[in-house]
Amino acid sequence: MHQKLKNAFDSEMQQAIAQYQQHKLEDAFYHLERAHILGQSYTLAHTRTHWWMLKVGWQRRSAKQVFGQCSRIVASVIFSKIWVPIGNTGGTNVNPLKPMPIPKDLQNSLKP
Repeated sequence: MHQKLKNAFDSEMQQAIAQYQQHKLEDAFYHLERAHILGQSYTLAHTRTHWWMLKVGWQRRSAKQVFGQCSRIVASVIFSKIWVPIGNTGGTNVNPLKPMPIPKDLQNSLKP
């Protein structure tokens, strides 16, 4: 992961964790989705975002999110280096195979 991308990913994760710790789960999930877009091509980063999404799902008592994130964690370990749907936000509210538009403010971070 190049430095600009790492910085953007780390920033989104730090914001997500801070929001999670303050029990602002909607805000935490928003930053996790952004981190997912940035890190999905890197196994550890990709898996880390799904782990935190699972934690948010658990706090929300959302069985759909918990079970969905469990399967996505397995898939992130297997597929991160093979193929990922670019721009996908990683939550269970979207098809895990669907490419999505990348938010404009994140596009520059993805360029080397």
